[in-house]
Amino acid sequence: MLDETMMINNKVAVVTGGNRGLGFAACSQLAQQGYQVILTSRNEEKGKTAAQQLQNAGLNVQFHLLDVTSDESSEKLAEFIRQQFGKLDVLVNNAGIYIDVQANSNKIVTAKIETLQKTFETNVYGVLRVTQALLPLMQAQNYGRIVNVSSGMGQLNSMAGGSPGYRISKTALNALTRIFASELQSTNILVNAVCPGWVKTDMGGSEAPRTPEQGVDTIVWLATLPDGSYTGGFFRDRQLIDW
Repeated sequence: MLDETMMINNKVAVVTGGNRGLGFAACSQLAQQGYQVILTSRNEEKGKTAAQQLQNAGLNVQFHLLDVTSDESSEKLAEFIRQQFGKLDVLVNNAGIYIDVQANSNKIVTAKIETLQKTFETNVYGVLRVTQALLPLMQAQNYGRIVNVSSGMGQLNSMAGGSPGYRISKTALNALTRIFASELQSTNILVNAVCPGWVKTDMGGSEAPRTPEQGVDTIVWLATLPDGSYTGGFFRDRQLIDW
């Protein structure tokens, strides 16, 4: 248990899916800016290894197990934060899956309902579940920054074919972002979505032109916005983009 001075002064950030790629980079950069970072992952071994790597670099990062598809797991994380820190300042909803190709469900004309359901469970319901569990910690102090990691593949403005589960889930995530932002409009809790671009990660592949450090720039920028900044927006490279 931290003492009261540390609880008051240290900003606390949670990053879901923090054991690799964009999530790992977000944990690193937020910790470098002085945040106490809680790196979460559904895989305990990988999560602990990632957190240890950042700790070895002198960063204030600790691991906590989180399965975003579980109400119980989300509530356990909320209670841990409540007991250890008494507040939460930043939530980066980064955990996501892209399984259309592996599931032989890459065209809407042959898409499997179960593929869409599984994708939604993580990419949409997972974000809703975790945000609902952690939001009271922000509301108690009337401060919070929620960043939902979305994708240009979810833009209705330029919607194309292929990857139906992933595309539809990110469109739904964008809607979720707008709804949360609207309902929290009168508070100092800002909710925005971000398209990090095509990034070299396990999901993005080796051909992607951006590094995780480049992709995470706008995520960290949104996570650290000053009071009175934009809420309910969709951003790429720190610029508003069409839904």
